[in-house]
Amino acid sequence: MLDQSTPVGVLGAGTMGSGIAQVALAAGHPVVLADSRAEALPRARNGIAKGLAKLAEKGRIPADAPAAMLDRLTITAADDSLSSFSSAGLVIEAIVEDLAVKKKVFSRLEDVCYADAVLATNTSSLPVTAIAAALSKPERAIGIHFFNPAPLLPLVEIVPGLGTDPAVTAAVKTRVDACTTVLASDTPGFIVNRIARPLLTAKRPGSTKKVWPIAPRSTGR
Repeated sequence: MLDQSTPVGVLGAGTMGSGIAQVALAAGHPVVLADSRAEALPRARNGIAKGLAKLAEKGRIPADAPAAMLDRLTITAADDSLSSFSSAGLVIEAIVEDLAVKKKVFSRLEDVCYADAVLATNTSSLPVTAIAAALSKPERAIGIHFFNPAPLLPLVEIVPGLGTDPAVTAAVKTRVDACTTVLASDTPGFIVNRIARPLLTAKRPGSTKKVWPIAPRSTGR
């Protein structure tokens, strides 16, 4: 279902989306990164290029790898039809945490993508099942929750919705296993944010200040 040759689409060229695109490039995929904000596009390309260059400088990837990876990257403006993702086998949205917006995006992706394409959300707080309700085939939807910045934080939560096909879950987990993956239930906060939430609101004894988070939080932008 998913292999290294599978084109990956990423919607949202902010810090999170750009980071996800870089991770997909490093895994060998052709990548289409799209955003409706024109000003985000050159910033995303420059950020990815700098990130790959740093990895090469540190010897974590071959010196000629950044150029080869950037050759597999297409950055484009996202129109209302999202037609730039028509050939993608996996699309990950990394946009604003708004259920109505995400459902609208999923509905449009279902119209434009192949019938067997996997449609994923990077949401950190919304139910995957609720987002997948916009689809006529919710079995193709899944949560792939990266943490920010994605190229530096290897943990990824794989979150199937109630209707997600087990074969989709298995295929995604296998493909993303270059990262450290955990299978999470579709419950508020999934695993990491659910554990972190009480810590974020806790106070040190004798202090009026809240404790700083000890677990990374993600952001769609």
